[in-house]
Amino acid sequence: MKWDKREIAAEQVKNIAAKYGCDTLTASILLRRGITEAQDICFFLESDTRHLRNPFELPGMEDAVDRILAAKEEKEKVLIFGDRDVDGITSTTLLADYLGEEGIDVSWRLPVGDDPYGLSINAVEEFAAAYGTLIITVDCGISNIEEIRRANELGVDVIVTDHHNPPEELPEALSIINPKLASSSYPFRDLSGCNVAYKLVSALRFAKKSNLYGQPVCLLNTRPVNEAWVVEAVKLRNMAVSASVSETVIPGGISITATRLPAFLEGQQILCWDAPLQRKVLAKLFGGGVEIYMQDVSAEIGREIPQAAGKSLLRIKELSRIARYADRELTELDVFVNLFNSFVYKREKLVPESDAMDLQLAALSTIADIVPLRDENRIIVRAGLASLQEKPRPGISDLLFKLGMAGRRFDSKDVSWNLCPVINASGRMGSADKAAALLMEKDAGKRDRLADEIIAFNQERKNLEGEIWPLAEERARNSLEAYRGKLVLAAGEEIKRGVTGNMANKLAKLFHVPAIVVSFQEETAVGSLRSEKNFKTGTLLKNCSDLFIDWGGHDHASGFSMRKSNWEAFTERLKDEAMNIETVSTEEASVSIDAELPRNYLNPDIFKVVDRFEPYGEENEALVFLAKKLKIDDVNIVGKTGNRHAKLSLNSGMHKWPALYWGAADKINVDFALNDTVDAVFNFSRNWFNGMETLQMEIIELKRSPE
Repeated sequence: MKWDKREIAAEQVKNIAAKYGCDTLTASILLRRGITEAQDICFFLESDTRHLRNPFELPGMEDAVDRILAAKEEKEKVLIFGDRDVDGITSTTLLADYLGEEGIDVSWRLPVGDDPYGLSINAVEEFAAAYGTLIITVDCGISNIEEIRRANELGVDVIVTDHHNPPEELPEALSIINPKLASSSYPFRDLSGCNVAYKLVSALRFAKKSNLYGQPVCLLNTRPVNEAWVVEAVKLRNMAVSASVSETVIPGGISITATRLPAFLEGQQILCWDAPLQRKVLAKLFGGGVEIYMQDVSAEIGREIPQAAGKSLLRIKELSRIARYADRELTELDVFVNLFNSFVYKREKLVPESDAMDLQLAALSTIADIVPLRDENRIIVRAGLASLQEKPRPGISDLLFKLGMAGRRFDSKDVSWNLCPVINASGRMGSADKAAALLMEKDAGKRDRLADEIIAFNQERKNLEGEIWPLAEERARNSLEAYRGKLVLAAGEEIKRGVTGNMANKLAKLFHVPAIVVSFQEETAVGSLRSEKNFKTGTLLKNCSDLFIDWGGHDHASGFSMRKSNWEAFTERLKDEAMNIETVSTEEASVSIDAELPRNYLNPDIFKVVDRFEPYGEENEALVFLAKKLKIDDVNIVGKTGNRHAKLSLNSGMHKWPALYWGAADKINVDFALNDTVDAVFNFSRNWFNGMETLQMEIIELKRSPE
């Protein structure tokens, strides 16, 4: 294996450390990982939820909020329709809980048994027959064109909240909230479905608590530049910038009517910082006859945010943490906008205690759905995991207790490996409604029984996958030749629908090519497609879409259903499509090293840096370190026959580290031995056993140190 430690400039490291107030090791890791943009760095260094993006930046949000508020006012029946996986289950729970607490007549529904993915015509018709008038889809809906058309025919409005890649033709929904829409200007496209639902709930809370909902507000400021002044203003709607204007004016050189200011400011509620100063400047620029009515909010904001009291916007800018993460030089008006946002959220208490419970669900969905752990996903997962450990919500707390995770620290990896598969298993085994019921159940006794059922589903799922795996692997291997070694396919009636995704994922990792696993039903074939990062699954499925009943998904994970009568045509077309799949490079495997640690860094304090880069997962793999000249003080073999590992004690001279080298028992006394001095590439991790936490290394590779 090649050890690759990217060269970086010491000066750049110092600049990042100084600008963002972090240590040089953190700065060097950011630089090696290519995390150099201010906004990107913010989401690695900050944990405060105030850095989350405004939900009203998502297209369709205000229309959705208005419709839900109308449903509440008119006492309408509302149905939430979700998906069978962790993302859909948490999305359904989050939105159903909130709407129920608001007194809305809300019910929910998830696919069970062999129900197809997404909203069904049957569900629409049954809801309409029960006098329902509003359906909200969560983690689905973007491809349900016929189903939503049927809802419209029956007088049922549909709000789609989704995060899957949208098809070329969109459904005729009342509102579609999806950051991946071509028309979306939302700065981050990779939210989970539950995160989109969380944004909707956040927007509903704002509408309920703030008298600024739907009301335009204008902020105005002036600032000197050379011999002129800049007069600038922004319009806010629901605390998001909707329009802006900037005019550079030389005193006495131009009438205000010759600028864009009158048209922009007409009819606006104008707020400013230090009204006497602003009026003085405007009189200097346009003459004493020009009067703009402005409300000075500096004193009011100062009372709510004491750090800002009595200071100019320029001085506040120098003190602002938010300002350091701007991708451009902030003006005083930018600072005013940020300050006004913080003021409104603090004064009106727009983030209630229940928000932490919602973030637990959003964090689970983000981890389970393998969306990139970048941008605001990082803060959502950090905050959600912190809340989970402090006070897990009912349902989750029952599972944590039964899984032996209660009362101890856990990270995104623990959640991904232990908690998410259990919740997911209920959907895979056709009973997603049981998991949602657990998360919403108030009675402790019922929760206990539901938690046992769900854990039993997971064991059943493991047994089923164990039985099916040899068959799926054999069929996939036999298909390689037909698809020129660029694709594998495993299909059959023996393959249960609930395990196609997991089987496809394992096959893609085993063969390093896109993998399709299909379950044959009575009249249909339902399949999952997974790929590694070099190939986007949607491209292949789009070219076969005329054969499908429906299809959709993410870049590297998709699904489809089709009539069995189209199966032969599908497999033949796959042979042509396989020709367009680029093969994976067969170059020597390599590992990218984030930092080489001197001996004095090899102590428990290193976890301050390790924890800073949590959560780890998609697009943010665990930190990889290199350390040289470590002495092997102890060697043992652990594990079952045929799958044995090396357990070592590595001495840095200042601290002894327990270290696990997975699958390396046969390397003992060959590649390394007791008392050897070695160079190691590794991750740091925590191990829990009998309630005790141990900090350890997980070895990626060891080499004897050069003499």
